[in-house]
Amino acid sequence: MERLALYADLLCKWQKSINLVSASTLEDLWRRHFLDSAQLWTLLPQGAKTLVDIGSGAGFPGMVLAIMGVDTVHLIESDQRKCAFLREVARETGTSVTVHATRIEAATVCPVDVITSRALASLDKLLDLSSKFRTEHTICLFPKGQTADIELTGAQQTWTLRTEKFPSLTDANATILRLSEVRREL
Repeated sequence: MERLALYADLLCKWQKSINLVSASTLEDLWRRHFLDSAQLWTLLPQGAKTLVDIGSGAGFPGMVLAIMGVDTVHLIESDQRKCAFLREVARETGTSVTVHATRIEAATVCPVDVITSRALASLDKLLDLSSKFRTEHTICLFPKGQTADIELTGAQQTWTLRTEKFPSLTDANATILRLSEVRREL
């Protein structure tokens, strides 16, 4: 908790000069960002060691999961200022993460056990962007808002996947999608 509190302090400090999260969420930072990210912990597959968070932004959920104990976490973010923030959080909290300051398409990360992304793109686009990081055993954890079912229906036109849906602890209208066995339809 101390490390997460330090993270929150850094976020509030850096938010003054870099738009890391929506200003309207700062008053509810712990629920909207930290709990929303931490709730993925219970959905991680047993034995998962490697995770890539695409479009990391301010580090949600990847940095939170790294602080909670995921062994190897890669944060991919193209905004250099946000990457500087992520590196500072890692340094100040003593968290081992690799920050990739590049576009997702250019990132070179070996296939991983888990892929996360929060508030980046539609499900179909996320599956496309994350394809090079997946194997047949990779699990995708994607928090989605009230359009989750619509996005899932759209993605199933291009992708075959095993889907599990979990209610969000932070928003009654949100869902966490846990996807596995993801394959593009030919």
